[in-house]
Amino acid sequence: MRIVMIGSGYVGLVSGACFADFGHDVVCVDKDAGKIAALQAGRMPIYEPGLEQLVASNVAAGRLAFTTDLTEAVAGADAIFIGVGTPSRRGDGHADLSYVYAATEEIAGALTGPTVVVTKSTVPVGTGDEVERILREKRPEIDVAVVSNPEFLREGAAIGDFKRPDRVVIGTNDERARAVMREVYRPLYINDNPILFTSRRTSELTKYAANAFLATKITFINEIADLCEAVGADVQDVSRGIGLDNRIGRKFLHAGPGYGGSCFPKDTLALLKTAEDFESPVHIVEAVVKVNDSRKRAMGRKVLAALGESARGKTVALLGLTFKPNTDDMRDAPSIAIATALADAGVSVRGHDPEGTEQARQVMPDLTYCSDPYDAATGADAVVIVTEWDAFRAIDLKRLKGVMAGDVLVDLRNIYRREAAAQAGFAYTAVGR
Repeated sequence: MRIVMIGSGYVGLVSGACFADFGHDVVCVDKDAGKIAALQAGRMPIYEPGLEQLVASNVAAGRLAFTTDLTEAVAGADAIFIGVGTPSRRGDGHADLSYVYAATEEIAGALTGPTVVVTKSTVPVGTGDEVERILREKRPEIDVAVVSNPEFLREGAAIGDFKRPDRVVIGTNDERARAVMREVYRPLYINDNPILFTSRRTSELTKYAANAFLATKITFINEIADLCEAVGADVQDVSRGIGLDNRIGRKFLHAGPGYGGSCFPKDTLALLKTAEDFESPVHIVEAVVKVNDSRKRAMGRKVLAALGESARGKTVALLGLTFKPNTDDMRDAPSIAIATALADAGVSVRGHDPEGTEQARQVMPDLTYCSDPYDAATGADAVVIVTEWDAFRAIDLKRLKGVMAGDVLVDLRNIYRREAAAQAGFAYTAVGR
């Protein structure tokens, strides 16, 4: 099939490359000429394991191309996916749909015949209705079906998630559109991956509901971690104890400094705004958002407490700056709030991240950036594990302690055993244990 992906950011690029690997002919369109030129030269705008190789192989096979010319790309397409950004709108927290609607306007002007337009971007309930209205108003003579097909990709594991999904949700009541989408995802039928057809509004809400539930699990275990510290329990054992219950499950029950990234913060907020608009409040999600926002700053206070009474003038090394490992994404990363809390207390902050340094510089220009964990720890009074990159799990703790001025190790991801840290000479602080 001939597929067009509007937007070559995280969702658009990963989806486009994977569709091409399925055997479809894919063109990714973006207004950013610099980004398109970089992609044509084989340079990725984001870090995602395996993506560079996947793009290169499908470009070489002639199944994947990049362009700024939307009109040429759209002509004759079987399916046109909208994968542009939907950030939180300044001022009110609603999802900013201006990019989605602008793309829709351009698609309408470029259509040459029957096609299916698919919203891959995360959008509030009813967005598909407006996309359809725009298309039908501008091109009433063309048969266009509008479908919702939300993405459920985890940054750092996106390619595997796309090719081996837990489920694919497709929202449409149009039989022609269903047939097209079945063909688009036909390679997944071989592995018997669940493909769920729903109404369009159900599909749109499913994405937000899923992210809100996962955010709730993270926030729940973080609050239980605080209670564990207060009563002398171990949150890791609690997590295992409840996670082995099949009704609950083990995933997303790892205590830490709070969730961040491109999805959970903006999607939970957008769900709250949608609930307000329809006068159907979701108080649990509202509490999740408040707790998560306060937790990140609280982790900064946790580090200050570990430093002792006189933190001013001391130096702290933050290991891991991105919101999670295997990505360079700094959006709503806990490291930002932690670094701010430390700086406000007069602490000098050094940092290292395996992939996120360039992105981190844009949001935290005052940090001292270091080439590796040992460089960051040199002369520091405390080292803080903020993001659980695999490279940090194998750190030589004795060597790390040897280059430091102090002995404080604050493990916000619980990746070390207390006994190992003590043997290396650290005063060890963890989360919930």
